[in-house]
Amino acid sequence: MIQFAQAEYFLLILLVPILFLFHGVNRRVRRKRIEKLGERAILEKLMPRASSSRGWIKLSILSIAFFFFVVGLARPQLGARIKEVEGAGIEIMIALDVSNSMLAEDYSPNRLERAKLAISRLTDKLRQDRVGLIVFAGQAFVQLPITTDYVSAKMFLNSINTNSVPVQGTSLSQAINLSLKSFSSESSNSSKAIILITDGEDHEDDPIAAAKTAAELGAVIYTIGIGSQEGKPIPMPNGELLKDKEGNIVVTRLDEETLLQVAQAGKGKYIRAGNSDFGLEAIVGHIRDMDKQSFSSVVFEDFNEQYMYFFAIALFFFILEFLITERKGRVFFK
Repeated sequence: MIQFAQAEYFLLILLVPILFLFHGVNRRVRRKRIEKLGERAILEKLMPRASSSRGWIKLSILSIAFFFFVVGLARPQLGARIKEVEGAGIEIMIALDVSNSMLAEDYSPNRLERAKLAISRLTDKLRQDRVGLIVFAGQAFVQLPITTDYVSAKMFLNSINTNSVPVQGTSLSQAINLSLKSFSSESSNSSKAIILITDGEDHEDDPIAAAKTAAELGAVIYTIGIGSQEGKPIPMPNGELLKDKEGNIVVTRLDEETLLQVAQAGKGKYIRAGNSDFGLEAIVGHIRDMDKQSFSSVVFEDFNEQYMYFFAIALFFFILEFLITERKGRVFFK
C-alpha cells in the first residue's frame, strides 16, 4: 500500500495548466508582433527552422518533469506491514499531564509541547522496551496501550492536547492507578516503570498513597516536574489569560514537594525538567538497570521512502527538456 507523508504538495500541480495558459497567450502575442512585419508566408520562408510545435513539446516535457518532482515532494511511502518480534526489555507507562496549566509558557513553546517533544525523542532511543501512554487531568485515559510499535506511539503523541481529557484538574493518583492496570499480564514485578510528567499541582486526592500501592505491586515510579516555582499565567486559545471565579489571573507553579514524595513512595526518583535537558534520559538510564523480561509483540514496520525514484525520473525529463530547442533540426544544442 502506498501513502503520501506530505500530500499537500499535490496542490502545486495546479500550476501546470497555468503554465500552458501563459505559454499560449505568450505565443499569440509574439505571432501578432511578427505579423506586423510582413506577410506570414514570406516570414515562414525567412525563418525555415522556426517550429510552432517545439514550444508545446518542451512545455509538455517540463510539465511531466514537474509532476514527478511534486510526487517526490509528497514523499510516497510503501510498507506498514505487520510484523511479530521477539524481545526482552522493560514496560514503561508514561503518564502525561494535559491540564490547562500545561499551557504555561515557562518552557518553549509551552510545557505540554516541550514534554511531547521529549517523549518523542525518548521513543527514538528505545529498542526492545515496551511503552504505553496515558493522558490525565481531572481524569485519566489510556492514549496508547503498552506496545513496542514506536511509530504508532509518535502518531498518538502528536494528537495530544489539553482537550484530550474533558475534565480539568490534576489527579496524579488516577494516572498512577490506571498505569498499573495498563501493564501487560505477562509483565513481571521487577520490570515495570511509571513516568509521571506533570507540574504536580494535585488538588484532587492522595497520590502518595497510590504511589505506595504501586511500589508494593512492583512498579517503580519516576516523576518529572515541569514548570517554575515562581509560576506563570495560563494563556487560553482565545488569547486571554485564565482567571479564577473572582477575576484574578491564575498563576500555575511547580509543586516539587509533592512530586518528590510521590517518587520516594514509588521507590523511584524525581527530576526537574530543564529547557535543554528534560530529564527523561537520566530516568531511562535508571530503567535500563532494571530486570528485563522476554515478550513477543506485533508491530508495524517503518515505511520505506520512495521519493528518490520520482526525483530521478523528474531529473531525466528536466534534462530532456533542456536539450530540446524550439528550432527544427537541432535537438541537442541550444
